[in-house]
Amino acid sequence: MRNIDLDSLQIFKAVVDFGSITNAAAQLNRVQSNITTRVKNLEQRLGTSLFIRQSGKLTPSSEGRLLYQYAERLLALSAEAEAALKNGTPRGTLRIGTLESTAAARLPPLLSTYHERFPDVQIELVPGSSDALISRVHRGDIEAAFVSDPFNRTGLDSQEAFVEELVLIAARKSTIANASELHGHTILAFAAGCSYRRILEEWLESCAVTPQRVLELASYHTITACVAAGTGIAIMPRSVLKAVQAEHLVRILPLPGKVARTRTRLVWRSGIRSSVLETLLEEIQRQSPASPTVTSQS
Repeated sequence: MRNIDLDSLQIFKAVVDFGSITNAAAQLNRVQSNITTRVKNLEQRLGTSLFIRQSGKLTPSSEGRLLYQYAERLLALSAEAEAALKNGTPRGTLRIGTLESTAAARLPPLLSTYHERFPDVQIELVPGSSDALISRVHRGDIEAAFVSDPFNRTGLDSQEAFVEELVLIAARKSTIANASELHGHTILAFAAGCSYRRILEEWLESCAVTPQRVLELASYHTITACVAAGTGIAIMPRSVLKAVQAEHLVRILPLPGKVARTRTRLVWRSGIRSSVLETLLEEIQRQSPASPTVTSQS
């Protein structure tokens, strides 16, 4: 059986984008009967209805919405391949996920240099926790993501991007001297799924320390402000404290070596990476020549 052709996907996408057979035909400069036939043939090939037809309107079904996601990616990849082969210059859109800490402290210099080298590549950043970003990589919502150890590597290839020093922060007048004194304190952290929160909770558990509660916040600026106000304690990369210019607002406490050092990696689905992603991997390697080679976990 023949595979779905790109022309059929383009027609299907146009019907979704413009809301009707008539509008899609006008945009593609085709007759309506041709559009109708191609959509019906596509539905027959896939054995499912791609649209809900009601009162003359076409609304994508759940299967149609799923196909639309694949159509976007395949058509974009086709355009990227054609452009790259014609002039040898990488171009297209690369959607990558990122931790907030990485976006704030690490990505500006990397992406600035990358843009100077490859101005025709448009990078779209999608924020989230490590767990959430990995789920989006597996679903194909994003092509790759910057996530922090530890995480589930199943089905992913990865390349080390940055090494972070994690520190514990408390109010400036705090008298905390060791882990045992953290018993009963409030932890300020991102929602479950954050690698740094997981590191802090596992460290406290190993020290037989039970926090009073975990207060979930949405940004490092807010976490730092609450720590400065004496609301609780938190863990974050030293690079983020520097980026938000908050080093003088809190007390910075060192963590044990095995806890303090963590790696941020760029991950993508095993065996699947575009030419545009290749250029980003090359730029990471160029700026961090000591980074190890790609690792894979099936």
